[in-house]
Amino acid sequence: MPNAHPLKRVSILATEGVFASTLMQAKDFFHMAALRSGKQHGHGLAPAFETLLVSPDGQPVTTFSGTRIEVDGALDATDAVILPAFWGDFDALCQGYPQVMPWLQSRHQAGSAICGEATGVFWMAQAGLLDAREATTHWRFANEFSTRFPQVLFTPEKHLTDSDNLYTAGGTTSACDLYMHLVERYCGSSVAQGMARDILFEVQRSYSPGRIGFGGQKMHLDTRVLQIQEWLEEHFAEKFRFEDVARDHGMSIRNFMRRFQSATGDKPLHYLQRLRIETAKSLLSTTRKSIKTISYEVGYDDASFFARLFRQHTELSPNQYRQQYRLKNG
Repeated sequence: MPNAHPLKRVSILATEGVFASTLMQAKDFFHMAALRSGKQHGHGLAPAFETLLVSPDGQPVTTFSGTRIEVDGALDATDAVILPAFWGDFDALCQGYPQVMPWLQSRHQAGSAICGEATGVFWMAQAGLLDAREATTHWRFANEFSTRFPQVLFTPEKHLTDSDNLYTAGGTTSACDLYMHLVERYCGSSVAQGMARDILFEVQRSYSPGRIGFGGQKMHLDTRVLQIQEWLEEHFAEKFRFEDVARDHGMSIRNFMRRFQSATGDKPLHYLQRLRIETAKSLLSTTRKSIKTISYEVGYDDASFFARLFRQHTELSPNQYRQQYRLKNG
């Protein structure tokens, strides 16, 4: 999804019972991105955007572990909202902080990215932002979440979801992947690559980060096209013709091409290539599989063609991408 404007401020919500580790992880992550981005734009050591801790009333909060943390101010106008994990009675938090829900609603309407980690996703659901949208949370709170918010399309098998500028992450590692996606989106690939090289090389995953960035292209009313998008996500690595896909979904190829681009903003072939490249990026950064093997697994028999296509989409060769994003897997 293209940016409407450059990033100027990231606001991280601090409430009573917040996990300080998730609060400060987000703070450090985006502050580092701001410093790298500032240096890249010739600002020296000055950060390119603000990274602020905010509380609903602008007052300090006591974290889960009892540490008292000062904040930078109250709820504000911002380009991105981060909702860290917390521990405690969510009903009591809602009663104590009634200003959070309207703040989130107004920020979403203004086009801000809103990101929840683990229990932080509860704020988004309580504000009604996730109604009829996919979301995930930490497995420990899955039953409570699905019971409390039946109108949300809860997907506990996923570690990350995105839909209409709303992002949810199941836990700390998936939050890192989410923040990296936002850094690449707002600050560019070179800043994201540098950060991944410096701070993510020891992150261990029991899952593939998967594909993120397609959720916004599902916010349309063409149910037939949505069915095809879901089919492509399951069968992207297979050999098929779009003529056959169109026929199987009751459309002529011409009607399919027109409707798909009208609904998603993408031509079907470009959409398919992006699905394959995003999957390849995950495999390159989380496995030691060869380029040829990855090429085959995402649907390309010709590794040299795959490499050229990968460079077109990322401005890096597969090997360059792997070197900058390499993760140690034990």
